[in-house]
Amino acid sequence: MSHKCFKDESFETRISCPLCQKELIMTWQRDNIPYFGEIMYVSAKCPCSFRFADTMILSSKEPMRYELSVESPEDLDARVIRSTSGTIRIPEMGIIVEPGTVSDSYITNIEGVLQRVQNVLMTASRWVREDEEKFARSQELLCMLNEVIEGRRAITVIIEDPLGNSAIISKKAVASKLSKEEAEKLNTGMIVFDVDKSELAHDISDNVKPLGGD
Repeated sequence: MSHKCFKDESFETRISCPLCQKELIMTWQRDNIPYFGEIMYVSAKCPCSFRFADTMILSSKEPMRYELSVESPEDLDARVIRSTSGTIRIPEMGIIVEPGTVSDSYITNIEGVLQRVQNVLMTASRWVREDEEKFARSQELLCMLNEVIEGRRAITVIIEDPLGNSAIISKKAVASKLSKEEAEKLNTGMIVFDVDKSELAHDISDNVKPLGGD
């Protein structure tokens, strides 16, 4: 595929459906999203039920790390931009949310991030109900999250992004550049295409670490 295609607003390519082998039209739509920059939506839908959707970032910024001490209810309102390549950490709770192949991007606030973690924990607690130790740990983490949301516990929220497309917007947030070595250790969970080079890199990792694990 030529680089010129990636400079167009939209175009189509044709491939064989991996399920039924019939011709499948893949649609590519370019867009510019605030905080995320130039992106390309890729989608395909076959009558046989096969579906495909992905988001390609066409450019990248400097690898960044944002850290915010959440100490009051006001801190819960800090805006959070999390791209599909962003890793979220809450070190006091041992929580790491890493990007995978089905990660989504979103703009929310700190409270919204905590609520997302709560939802994952509630689901996980049902899965480990028969394991007394893991179930107790999930309930402990849920209680800690409630205390944070109610302003009775302080935590640190960290976002690291090797492509620089994630951020915490707050006067209290501390921003710092990641070193090349630090950035290379982070997952991206997506296709990353550099229109100025010939490489097409696809990180297919889907590394989800146990919540509260070491």
